[in-house]
Amino acid sequence: MTGIIIIIIIVAVIIAWFIGVQRKLVSKEELCKNAMSQIGVQQSSRWDALTALAELTKSYNEHEYNTIKDVIGQRAAITSGSNAKAADAQEDIMTSVLSRIVAVAEQYPELKANENYGKTMDSVNLYENQVRTSRMVYNDTVTAFNRIVRQFPDSIAAGIFGFREKEYLQEIPAKAEMPKMNV
Repeated sequence: MTGIIIIIIIVAVIIAWFIGVQRKLVSKEELCKNAMSQIGVQQSSRWDALTALAELTKSYNEHEYNTIKDVIGQRAAITSGSNAKAADAQEDIMTSVLSRIVAVAEQYPELKANENYGKTMDSVNLYENQVRTSRMVYNDTVTAFNRIVRQFPDSIAAGIFGFREKEYLQEIPAKAEMPKMNV
């Protein structure tokens, strides 16, 4: 009889441990989704500001405006279900658009001096900083999640429940080459 009680206790402890690990993994995964969603919200605001800047370029250089609008047309929403590659791809597109807009502004000093251009560029800078912060939060959250997925013995439960490591957001090399956005 004592042997059966010991086996029941051991099974109960193992089940409780599996439940605890699963709850921990779900909690961390939800934090990852939330962090990715925040990136999407900030990117959306940045896209709106970049679209406004593109509209300002229209009266100065129609060809560049059309090119910028075509690139903006590649925009895709980043949601909590998005992965790191999708978020990085959107950053690459935004960097391309911003580079083109800055190049047009350099060619047309009156555009650069435009009050709306300055205010909108300030908004772009603000959203850029918010996206940068959101990206750091996402990568920190992914680190915590991946640690659970990889560390023994939690890795056993993670494998059984189908949790896999998440990808980190990558540093965007083009950001280092970005022209200054000050007006």
